[in-house]
Amino acid sequence: MLKTGRLFSFLALVLTFAVSAAAQSPRAFPFRATNYNIEVILHPEDQTIAAQAKVDFVADQVSKTVAVELHPDLKLNSIHVPGGKPLEFERDKTYPLVLNVGLPEPATPGKQVTLIFEYGGPVSSEEDSPTKGVRFASVDKTSAYLLLPARWFPLTNFPSNRYTGNFKLVVPDTFAVVGTGKADSPTLTPAVGKFPAQATYVFHCDQAAPVGTFVAGKLQLSPVQTEGVSVSVYTPPAQATTATVYATSLAHIALYYEDAFGTTGSELNFTIAQMPEGTLSGYSAPGLLLIGARQWNPKGNDRMLSQLAAEQWWGNRVLPASASDVWLTDGLSRYAEAMFAEQSIGVAGLHKALEDFATGALMYEDTAPISQASRLNTYSNEYRSVVADKGALVFHMLRTQLGDDAFNAVLKDFYKKYDGKNASITDFEKLTTSHAPPPVKGQPPLNLTAFFSQWLNSTGIPQFQLEYIVYRNAKGFKVVGKVHQELDTFRMPVEVKVDTEGNPEFKKIMVTGTTSDFVIETFGRPKPNGIAIDPNNNLLKSSSRLRMRALIARGEGLAEQGKYYEAIKEYQKALNLAPSSALAHFRMAEAMFYQKNYQAAANAFRAALGGDADPKWVEVWSHIYIGKIYDLLDQRARAVNEYQLAQHTNDDTAGAQGEVIRYMQKPYSADASANADAPAKPADSAASKTSAATPAAAAGTAAAPAPADASAENKPVLKKRPPDN
Repeated sequence: MLKTGRLFSFLALVLTFAVSAAAQSPRAFPFRATNYNIEVILHPEDQTIAAQAKVDFVADQVSKTVAVELHPDLKLNSIHVPGGKPLEFERDKTYPLVLNVGLPEPATPGKQVTLIFEYGGPVSSEEDSPTKGVRFASVDKTSAYLLLPARWFPLTNFPSNRYTGNFKLVVPDTFAVVGTGKADSPTLTPAVGKFPAQATYVFHCDQAAPVGTFVAGKLQLSPVQTEGVSVSVYTPPAQATTATVYATSLAHIALYYEDAFGTTGSELNFTIAQMPEGTLSGYSAPGLLLIGARQWNPKGNDRMLSQLAAEQWWGNRVLPASASDVWLTDGLSRYAEAMFAEQSIGVAGLHKALEDFATGALMYEDTAPISQASRLNTYSNEYRSVVADKGALVFHMLRTQLGDDAFNAVLKDFYKKYDGKNASITDFEKLTTSHAPPPVKGQPPLNLTAFFSQWLNSTGIPQFQLEYIVYRNAKGFKVVGKVHQELDTFRMPVEVKVDTEGNPEFKKIMVTGTTSDFVIETFGRPKPNGIAIDPNNNLLKSSSRLRMRALIARGEGLAEQGKYYEAIKEYQKALNLAPSSALAHFRMAEAMFYQKNYQAAANAFRAALGGDADPKWVEVWSHIYIGKIYDLLDQRARAVNEYQLAQHTNDDTAGAQGEVIRYMQKPYSADASANADAPAKPADSAASKTSAATPAAAAGTAAAPAPADASAENKPVLKKRPPDN
């Protein structure tokens, strides 16, 4: 009966997932967009846009219907051919992002069709976003951004299409606009009557690429030339002094990638711009690297920059053949972040990045295999877990299987072959197989077909357990043992290390199925508990510690969306695994605080103070939060005492001491804005300052997500959003 019940539960889960996947799967596009002429007017006063898009399409098959993706909140006023009558159109009832346009007669493959779309409306809703909960576009009185995934203009074949175009943006004259393409000097229109003064920016995108990403606001240009790399840095005026730091870091990163992957075939010219808070932490478009205000550290942000810069190669120059092939771009650009960390910091930097990836991979790994990424909403937490984080670790495991020389040769040859083209996972598998090294005597044979099948086409992460006995023999010692793990189909060579009283012994054993036997002979006596599997953490594997971190990360993702009740459940699961985890207690307390359950929050913050002190900043921020609670309960003396305890830690993580000073001078109030809850970083205070509108020029290709570290261990205060109604 138990087995039958489990079977029915499993079938129900599969059916539920199948329905969800079908609803999210992109449809085929009979026509492919090849060129755009777009004029868009931003209306900050009512947070809308009004646009006209003239689009050239080419038919890829016989069809009478042009299908495009356009943000669901944008209302179509009309669609027509140039000089022709309006055409009939409708939103897809099951997939509202898709808009179907009926043509007067069928088009044959290769025929060009030009349509003019006139539309407008809001684009800022997270609820109606192409990926629910992720804001890809926003327009308000202080800033605006239009990222390509917002589908703020009609798209086909996202994220695989390349096209040319001209983009005209009309904005308030206090805004500067930064974007993809080569920019003309802005033209100014003075205020007339009730119509405010405006600035018009025109961007020319003459090289076919996934262009069409823009940021507007009170930004100041700081051009920097360093090591032969030209970088235009756009920040609020208060952060202008950080331009050299970011430009220098990007130059080092770009030169490393040119050596590791290959040249882009043109001069290295990039634009870095600070992006308003409330969207992705970072985003990469052709020649353009956008970093969120909260991620803009005055000392630089190499982890973010290196991942975004890698997307200029993987996701700009090389594009996935379909939405199912994005591992080649998003997974590889994520792993490139670890490669640069290893190059700049050393092995410690590599392993820190790999641990972050492992945490992220464990969050939602079982949602879908990597090769079925089209089932996942782009830029969702599930997408990042499967494609970016697990995907990065698959590249690392492939590197350990091939060896550094062969792996580096694969990347260079793959880039050389597909630069300016689209590639599939199958293309990569074939090329990699051709670079497989010859068998090594005494080592398990390398089977790349099995490797790719296991890690790209299946879900499941092993958790290894060892049992062994040590025998003495005539030559020294013999270790006889078994490796256990739960994946029946698992098969892979795994390294085992034996620490002895002399030199350590290493041996690769083939782990097949749930139980595998091994024998290792050593000269020195093995130390107690001195036998470890995968000692260098080259495999994606589970452990109690990583599962705990992954649960906390899942909770953090929910809390970022204001889903505090769901977040608390994840934190509790983490505490069940590690009752002394200071971070789990802290996150639990933080969620309760924003639920206004102040007594429970205070208890949880006290528990965090009594936890394992990992990370160290939990102490200072727990005292700050407890002080806020006492202020809210009108117990000022007790609040000041907590702020003093926080001050005495001398810990200024994320501006903690600035928070202390603020609330020592004035009690915390429940009416404080969301930004007041977060650390007062320079980026927060700069938004209210003005700068002259300055044109931006950026040329390059493609765009991909820019996920932050899977666990927010270095982010004491998460970004807050209003709870769901």
